[in-house]
Amino acid sequence: MNQPNAITLAEQYGANNYHPLDIVLTRGEGAWVWDDAGNKYLDCLAAYSAVNQGHCHPRIVQALVDQASQLTLTSRAFHNDQLGPFLEKLCRVTGFDKALVMNTGAEAVETAIKAVRKWGYKVKGVPSDRAEIIVCADNFHGRTTTIVGFSTEPQYRDGYGPFTPGFKVIPFGDARALRKAMKPRTVAFLVEPVQGEAGINVPPDGYLAAAREICDQNDALFILDEIQTGWGRTGKLFAFEHEDIRPDGVTVGKAMSGGLYPVSAFLASEDVMEVFHPGDHGSTFGGNPLASAVGMAALDVPVEEDLPGRSAELGAWFIDRLRAIDSPHVAEVRGKGLFVGVELKESSGSARPFCERLKDAGILCKETHEQVIRFAPPLVVEKEALEWALPRIEKVLTS
Repeated sequence: MNQPNAITLAEQYGANNYHPLDIVLTRGEGAWVWDDAGNKYLDCLAAYSAVNQGHCHPRIVQALVDQASQLTLTSRAFHNDQLGPFLEKLCRVTGFDKALVMNTGAEAVETAIKAVRKWGYKVKGVPSDRAEIIVCADNFHGRTTTIVGFSTEPQYRDGYGPFTPGFKVIPFGDARALRKAMKPRTVAFLVEPVQGEAGINVPPDGYLAAAREICDQNDALFILDEIQTGWGRTGKLFAFEHEDIRPDGVTVGKAMSGGLYPVSAFLASEDVMEVFHPGDHGSTFGGNPLASAVGMAALDVPVEEDLPGRSAELGAWFIDRLRAIDSPHVAEVRGKGLFVGVELKESSGSARPFCERLKDAGILCKETHEQVIRFAPPLVVEKEALEWALPRIEKVLTS
């Protein structure tokens, strides 16, 4: 199917809830994708970090193919032979006691919200229906009505109220604001270690460690959303490892399956997870055999191919090279590992035209928060590919 047909059909029959670039992709391998005309592009979005392992990683594809011909879905009404080994590997790799497997990132966050509220009532002793969760301005934790209710982005909230109460918003990266916001009914602090959709906002050094201490002092759970930052994106397996701390729970997804299948999870300590009992929470597809087989293969790749190490090394080099570009349009280059944001000056207008020109140059990016170009290629990307991209990026940023 040629490009105009594919785009026309999507616009005619699909809801107008995305604004994609005018390109139709048909194939992917590693850090590269091809469109329906055979043109090759360097993918610098990685499906919002869902394909850290690269497009169609052969090991993960083989796991999917093998399991698809055996057993795909049983529901949790029965045990299957893949879920147990998957949970064991997931907990062993991450160091958490327990995992509750779901499908999408938003489901993982909803699971975390339910867990910390119930922990607050059953363990901490917060009065019924009075639990409060602290979150940060400019957060992005998903698209459900509960989650958009504590977003500070007006568009995400417009037309979807009334919203779920029980959330308090504070500035991101401000430990003093967190300390001040803590109350006896606070059950948790939920935060992204690096805000992705907000424009790759990196908090001050020591922020996560300070948050850990504040939560401990106030008997509140510290929950990190590592759906985008996890599995090596920032140069560590998890972003919290940069500050040598451990949260009480983490939400994970996206690259948890290498982009082949929706898999997510809430990981937590045993005392948090034990609040759940049969019938409290679940999912028909969560933990199905196909997802579990794919998840096991996808977990092996970052560890065995040292994708966090690659991200740390290439990310530091790539950020330095981007900062060296003398552009009249660039206000700031920031990031951690291969999670990079180039913020444009307001006088330069939206980042969208820059992304369109980058596409024409063979580099696929997407604007975020209007003024930021996100560079987040698959972590298997070769340095030679980034060296190829840099002069093209420079040409677009300086034109």
